[in-house]
Amino acid sequence: MGLIFLLATLPSRRLVSLKMGILSRAGCFLFFVGCLFCGSLLGEEAKESASDPQPLMDYTDAVVYGLVEGVTEFLPVSSTGHLILTKEWLSDKGGAEAEVALNAYLIVIQFGAILAVGVLYWREIWAVLLGVVGLDPRGRSLGLNLLFAFLPAAALGPLLDEFIEETLFGAKPVAVALILGALLMFWAERMRTKRENGGPAGKSADLAHLSLPSAFFIGLMQCVAMCPGTSRSMMTIVGGYFVGLRPAKAAEFSFLLGLVTLSAAAGYKVVTKGEEMSAHLDFGPVLVGCLLAGVSAAFAVRWLVTYLSQRGLGLFAWYRLGLAAIVLALA
Repeated sequence: MGLIFLLATLPSRRLVSLKMGILSRAGCFLFFVGCLFCGSLLGEEAKESASDPQPLMDYTDAVVYGLVEGVTEFLPVSSTGHLILTKEWLSDKGGAEAEVALNAYLIVIQFGAILAVGVLYWREIWAVLLGVVGLDPRGRSLGLNLLFAFLPAAALGPLLDEFIEETLFGAKPVAVALILGALLMFWAERMRTKRENGGPAGKSADLAHLSLPSAFFIGLMQCVAMCPGTSRSMMTIVGGYFVGLRPAKAAEFSFLLGLVTLSAAAGYKVVTKGEEMSAHLDFGPVLVGCLLAGVSAAFAVRWLVTYLSQRGLGLFAWYRLGLAAIVLALA
């Protein structure tokens, strides 16, 4: 609390310089330590691979999971759906408990994507933190919007978690959700284009000015994405369309809401399934997957904001239909 107050009272230029200096030094230090640590883990695995039984998830699997998660988490194509399909392709090891552990990791790996949003949108996060202690009115408004948007998932997530994991974590349910999501995206994009051609292009104001009912509605849309294959990003971006946001602003709100929602979901899995994960998954591959997810997510987020501003959601809807057709044909 005292540190936040001290930084908030510094002149703006000194504050930005100080914060950027702290972030850059901390980032370089953590990256260096992470490289050393991952290198030592890779070396140890190379020494022991001849005698150890095949693990549930090795470093090759971790690289694949990390890249898939990072690229797809914030694109409207369903990262969980892609990870489930990837798991069907990669993993045929272990029993029921191992399956539970791997399914849980497919949620925990989102920590990497969360880190990417935290780095790219640190100014917004900082404003929210200052708003919490009463030092930034705009940050307080943005924080309230994110809180109201998060409430539906916070209420329904724990209730539906086990049912969804037991019944919908499969290729066919993912394919059906991909198709239904694509149809919704076509309709939402057509609605947005018609609205922009017939009048104002939609709200481009600060996200802090979004009304609480509108934020809550976007949160309700996010709950639909609990079904794998639907896409949390897609539902929240479409929800932003419905309340009048332009594509780039809808995407930015989706990213910030994802920071809250994915943190809660990943933390919940660590608490409830941590024992299974520690018993069946090695820490090294888990860490590598999360780190790669963060790096690839950072690139995906930057690209998506630019693309949506120019092209909209159509490409992603066609991609979903094509992927669903392949999955159903193979399944």
